[in-house]
Amino acid sequence: MNDIVTPEELEKMMAEKNPPRVLDVRRASDRESDPSAIPGAEWKDPEKVAEWGKELGNGKVVVYCVRGGSVSRSVQDKLREKNVNVKFIAGGFEAWKKSGKPVKNP
Repeated sequence: MNDIVTPEELEKMMAEKNPPRVLDVRRASDRESDPSAIPGAEWKDPEKVAEWGKELGNGKVVVYCVRGGSVSRSVQDKLREKNVNVKFIAGGFEAWKKSGKPVKNP
């Protein structure tokens, strides 16, 4: 199973008829230091994944943290335990921005 999507793959997925739910799982402190986000993404506190993970159902989900490292992987592992179809962005939000993709500012 491919766990990772590139920014380009996510952009294509977001244009599909049934796009994935995109979740910003950056830690609160990281989000406060850079409040911009991928357009359409919902912020979810990674510390509370046990609470909000139950609500996701079985649709496609893509998560991202700052650099696509430990936070994304830990959230992905916890969501997989709940049978969520989840991937994360290779390189995280930094890769999204470096690729020139649009960002939403608060």
